[in-house]
Amino acid sequence: MKKKGVQLIKDGRRIDGRAFDELRPIRIEVGVLKRADGSCYFELGENKVIAAVYGPRELHPRHIQDAKRAIIQYRYNMAPFSVDERKRPGPDRRSIEISKVSREALEPVIMTEFYPRTTIDVFVEVLQSDAGTRTAGINAASVALADAGIPMRDLVTSVAVGKVDGEIVLDLNAYEDNYGEADMPIAMIVRKNKITMMQMDGKMTKDEIKKALKLAKKACEKIYQLQREALIAKYSEEIEREEQSDEQSAQWLKV
Repeated sequence: MKKKGVQLIKDGRRIDGRAFDELRPIRIEVGVLKRADGSCYFELGENKVIAAVYGPRELHPRHIQDAKRAIIQYRYNMAPFSVDERKRPGPDRRSIEISKVSREALEPVIMTEFYPRTTIDVFVEVLQSDAGTRTAGINAASVALADAGIPMRDLVTSVAVGKVDGEIVLDLNAYEDNYGEADMPIAMIVRKNKITMMQMDGKMTKDEIKKALKLAKKACEKIYQLQREALIAKYSEEIEREEQSDEQSAQWLKV
């Protein structure tokens, strides 16, 4: 966390030039993997994350099936080349912990009761990391689940807030995450104003936490809108292609 002599805020701007309440640029692409039931590519600043959803499908071995609902399995993984110093391949304690909290963040919106004795598998692969990968992964996974046609009560949206040089800031980059005073990733159901995940590394006062939550909610509303727009854009294009195909078929029949 905070390192002496490191200045992260100067003249009211952050080290990357952003305002305290400014998100990094976001890019969302839906349906990027042909063999997945649903998929999403998500960029958050320098973070590049891809999520794939498979299922519902029969869960094996059968003794771990739930007769009343589907089991959600979430796997978060950082590619060895995603960080400056090559990461050792395979799961570690951090990825296991992030997988668990991310799954728990998404479970409240997934209608698992519709698919007893099955599994819905969510894979999140971090291709490039710059802090905030768990929030980017949750955002991508939420869109990928919707793309897979999994019945959901709503999308889950996630963002991180933190404390840097005594200021509450939104969406920390790697430098702020490493040398700031606190980092608090949050996931929520925006339209219900319900938090499904909240963690914190560092220290903030009660008033600072309240301020951070307000900042996070406002940012999640923006991200939620981008998630919806990406899904609408994908399916609008598919409908347009189908209509064009129908028109061409009709023309061939006339000939």
